[in-house]
Amino acid sequence: MQSSFFQKSRIFFPFALGYFLSYLFRVVNAVLAPDLALNLGIDPSELGLLTAAYFITFAAFQLPLGVLLDRFGPRKIEAFLLIFAAGGALVFSRAQSVTGLVIGRALIGFGVSACLMAAFKAYVIWYRRQQLPLINGFQMAAGGFGALTATAPVEAALTVTDWRGIFLALALITLAVAATVFCVVPEKKHETTGGSIKDQLVDVAGVFSSLTFWRIAPPAVMSQATFLAVQGLWSGPWLRDVAGFERAVIAQVLLTIAIAMVVGFISLGAVAERLSRLGIKPIAVAVTGMSIFMAVQILLVLEVVSWAHALWILFGIFGTTGIIPYAVLSQSFPQHLSGRVNTALNLLVFVAAFSAQWGIGAIINLWPSTSDGGYAATGYQAAFAMMLALQVMSMLWFISITLIQHRRKQIK
Repeated sequence: MQSSFFQKSRIFFPFALGYFLSYLFRVVNAVLAPDLALNLGIDPSELGLLTAAYFITFAAFQLPLGVLLDRFGPRKIEAFLLIFAAGGALVFSRAQSVTGLVIGRALIGFGVSACLMAAFKAYVIWYRRQQLPLINGFQMAAGGFGALTATAPVEAALTVTDWRGIFLALALITLAVAATVFCVVPEKKHETTGGSIKDQLVDVAGVFSSLTFWRIAPPAVMSQATFLAVQGLWSGPWLRDVAGFERAVIAQVLLTIAIAMVVGFISLGAVAERLSRLGIKPIAVAVTGMSIFMAVQILLVLEVVSWAHALWILFGIFGTTGIIPYAVLSQSFPQHLSGRVNTALNLLVFVAAFSAQWGIGAIINLWPSTSDGGYAATGYQAAFAMMLALQVMSMLWFISITLIQHRRKQIK
């Protein structure tokens, strides 16, 4: 038993470290945004673009990533890609223009593109199917700790160094994590699959042509895209411009959101696993959580500022439910397709997150800046309402397809 625990620890902790870094990179600009805007004169649209560059390269590599994970295994692929993330952090730390920042963020996004999917692939290989919602939840919680570190701790680090020093340190840490993944994670002989690249790409096409995939993907994509875009950048500026909080208070609220996110990933994953034993499917937990997430956003759109702190805590908790469909889809396809199934969903999530993070900035930029250099509250209201509407439509799609499938079964 001790040997089994040690082996599972060798699998979980290195991948958890990788995802910790991935999420830290993803959301750190929510704290650094004022410094970037001040130092380089960046407007909301440019800020959204440079931050979202992480998402577009991340998304662009998801389909080849799925093939590579299924063919060569998660250990080698993640360790190799993290080297690019370290290089991107170095480029970002030395950038003197928006172009340099975009290139750095793009390299970071490419480099951390395997940090979640490689872990999910490894867990499918090493853990029982019934354990996947829980272990996936713990993996996501590691990302939550990365988001937590990107808030008040980063704000504290800014008293010692500047944003350039922070990214230089992250470059060195990323190299160390790459070495850890490569040297510590064990191999499993049957973790790779044969077949030509052409055959594996045909399997990818099969995933994208599956109604099972397209029934679940839209609500998961829109929920996660909204959560990633807002929590990763626009939550901080909203707290400044709409709620009127000072910078130190904003850092504390962002820290609380990150803690709430960790709680959400762990508790909702555990709830999904426990309820599945009672016959309640994990997708039911996901749909319920995503519906509550939308209800929270309604109050944010209405600018209920007096409840701001509580609303953002709920945002952090229930924004995590969009991750449960990954485990649902992993269990809906053969194991040898698990890498491609998860990366197919991740491709859609991160293309949507890129569009959302940039699009929110573009919408906010339609209104003139305030006298103190902030952004207009009406711009946030319009942008957040747009994302909420897209989530509602995706949920109606899921309900419609589910009802159609149910009726077909009844007829048969």
